[in-house]
Amino acid sequence: MSQKIIVTGGAGYIGSHTCVALIEAGFEVVVFDNLSNSTTASLDGVARITGTRPEFINVDCADIAALRAAFAAHRDAVGVIHFAAYKAVGESVEKPLLYYRNNLGGLINVLDLMREFDVPNIVFSSSATVYGVPDTLPVTEETPLQPATSPYGATKVMGENIIRDAVRAYPQLRATLLRYFNPIGAHPSAEIGELPNGVPNNLMPYITQTAAGIRECLNIFGDDYDTPDGFCVRDYIDINDLARAHVAALRHMLNGADGVGTFNLGTGRGASVMELVNAFRTATGVDVPYKIAARRAGDVPAIWANADLAARVLNWHATVPLGETLASAWRWQKQVSGIK
Repeated sequence: MSQKIIVTGGAGYIGSHTCVALIEAGFEVVVFDNLSNSTTASLDGVARITGTRPEFINVDCADIAALRAAFAAHRDAVGVIHFAAYKAVGESVEKPLLYYRNNLGGLINVLDLMREFDVPNIVFSSSATVYGVPDTLPVTEETPLQPATSPYGATKVMGENIIRDAVRAYPQLRATLLRYFNPIGAHPSAEIGELPNGVPNNLMPYITQTAAGIRECLNIFGDDYDTPDGFCVRDYIDINDLARAHVAALRHMLNGADGVGTFNLGTGRGASVMELVNAFRTATGVDVPYKIAARRAGDVPAIWANADLAARVLNWHATVPLGETLASAWRWQKQVSGIK
């Protein structure tokens, strides 16, 4: 019998790709999502890719009564992958209380109900933002956490601490904290990809929407950082590689790992925003008009990962080349925009 996994925020960008990876690995998937920044069209795409449509429950993790009913209907689940959260750095600076209430309240509700219904394993969607502005690069899991540069980042630091305290207090719980660097790209089939509601907050969909003519121009925030070319440097990881890491983390816990494991998920290579724009042009042959804008509040100048621990413990590596990832992002954009 296949093992059931609850995926909160499973209709979103990372969630939907992880649903594909879970189904392909033989898991049964149930998605809990309130569709605040997604639609069920992504689950239709999951069905076209895998032949299986995840069960979907429209529920907000902040609504404890509705969430309890959803957990009660799936008390046989063996794990939760918790994606459900607000995620825009800039918006979190403008609306900090919204982010603290939603991101932390939702997580606490999930942990409470995991205890109530004896669901032992959680994979938490954390972030490289927990490192703040690091003193040395690349960052390892032992790199000291710096004060978060945004309320969004602070919710990830606090979320990790809440989970560690919960696992310490309730030994029946096990957790894996996955610190993502910058996920980009789409499924190779172009059936699912990143499709934010409204104006994108992330760089990659802004690049593809500008290339498609939906946006007039790409704003690049700051060209005067202390980096080789003056632009912010990030570790861009293919979304399908990232999705596979969640399966590896679940298997690690289901095979008996206990306590809390913490892992960086990145490629180990940094690329500047301008390098990404140029690599997109090389991969697709499409130009992206851009202009330099003022720095954005909360942005870190440079960060990339050392992901050796995930390789050693989870047997996971990032494998998809950047050019392939950028080409997949453009295929997805052309598909949703009706571009031949």
